[in-house]
Amino acid sequence: MDRIMNNPILHNQMALFFFCNSPSIFKSPNLTGCSSLFPKKSSSNSSCFFVRSISSSNENGDAKESNRREKKTLSDQSSWEAKDSEGNDYLYRLGKEADNMNIAVGARAGVIDDLFAGNFLGRDSDIVFDYRQKVTRSFEYLQGDYYIAPAFMDKVVCHIVKNYIAHLLNTKVPLILGIWGGKGQGKSFQTELIFRAMGIEPVIMSAGELESERAGEPGKLIRERYRTASEVVQNQGKMSCLMINDIDAGLGRFGNTQMTVNNQIVVGTLMNLSDNPTRVSIGQDWRESDVTNRIPVIFTGNDFSTLYAPLIRDGRMEKFYWQPTHEDILNIVNRMYEKDGISRNEVESIVNTFPNQALDFYGALRSRTYDRSISKWIDDIGGVENLGNTLLKRRKDENVPEFVPPKQTVEALLESGNSLIREQKLIMETKLSKEYMKNIDD
Repeated sequence: MDRIMNNPILHNQMALFFFCNSPSIFKSPNLTGCSSLFPKKSSSNSSCFFVRSISSSNENGDAKESNRREKKTLSDQSSWEAKDSEGNDYLYRLGKEADNMNIAVGARAGVIDDLFAGNFLGRDSDIVFDYRQKVTRSFEYLQGDYYIAPAFMDKVVCHIVKNYIAHLLNTKVPLILGIWGGKGQGKSFQTELIFRAMGIEPVIMSAGELESERAGEPGKLIRERYRTASEVVQNQGKMSCLMINDIDAGLGRFGNTQMTVNNQIVVGTLMNLSDNPTRVSIGQDWRESDVTNRIPVIFTGNDFSTLYAPLIRDGRMEKFYWQPTHEDILNIVNRMYEKDGISRNEVESIVNTFPNQALDFYGALRSRTYDRSISKWIDDIGGVENLGNTLLKRRKDENVPEFVPPKQTVEALLESGNSLIREQKLIMETKLSKEYMKNIDD
């Protein structure tokens, strides 16, 4: 017996044997309340001796183990012992930040353990930046020379530069520039031309993205796009900005239109961006090191009076009304038709023939002149019956039959313009409902 008691392994094995075969030991004062788990059997002093012996011999060890478990925090329970820059468990922190993913961090020194960051990818590599970069816009499709109105360029360039040097200026700089004016006056296109000239890689959104079946999604999308523009600045060394086209179509109040929860959240998000342009959360806990680059924001729209008044106040938004002058229109249209061999005097005659028209009207003139040539090209390739096979089902080594663009003349442009004017008048003067119901009284 002394040999068993002095051998801790045999001691524990014998105790476990008696513990399992004598359930009545739960009558022991040390295990009060457990006797109901087993049927009553004859008691055994020896079994009680061994249980008490286990309890007494391991009392100090159990106390230490209990204290150790009490002191062990949740962040220490991960099977991966990597620590972040603050010394906390990295996987536990990722789990706590529900909107953060492991792939969104990549191998970033100071965030992930240096053992996993490595040197072969660089100390600050971001493994999914190529994915996020897709939301940015490049302007390779803008081939050729275009005219930019000086007043428009001065306003946009000044706004962008002011926001990039806001920390150097002893004045309040509005984060948002609102460009508004009549329809089809080239607000978005002129802005994109300025982006190309300045080498800016912007993030461009549309009013159609400001509504969702899930509450909060558009507001979160704006914050994500804003942070993406900030990452372009930080990771690529390029200037960037956030542009939202036709914002009044998504946030404006027209008549009795309904104000949705997403409208309210988007307005609140934009106001918060204006007030705190360097602290932008997408759901994770705030961290002192999470500072976002200040990114200028540009809106385009037709009527900003439909927007929420506190959003467009002077401290948050700088307004710019764009109405091109007659000289601006001549210069823009002349540059548009320059490659077609149309002289400036001929452009001036076309503009004077169709006054009070938006800039997109003169672009539609040129597009309309292609209609007759396209109809002839369809007949040359076999007619409408073979159009699908020719365009979509051809072999890879076959090319689409060559299309010869029409030669632009003043007469053809004037003919297209008169056709467009007739259609405009027909829409304004003809009420189809009256035509449908004209015989109702007969």
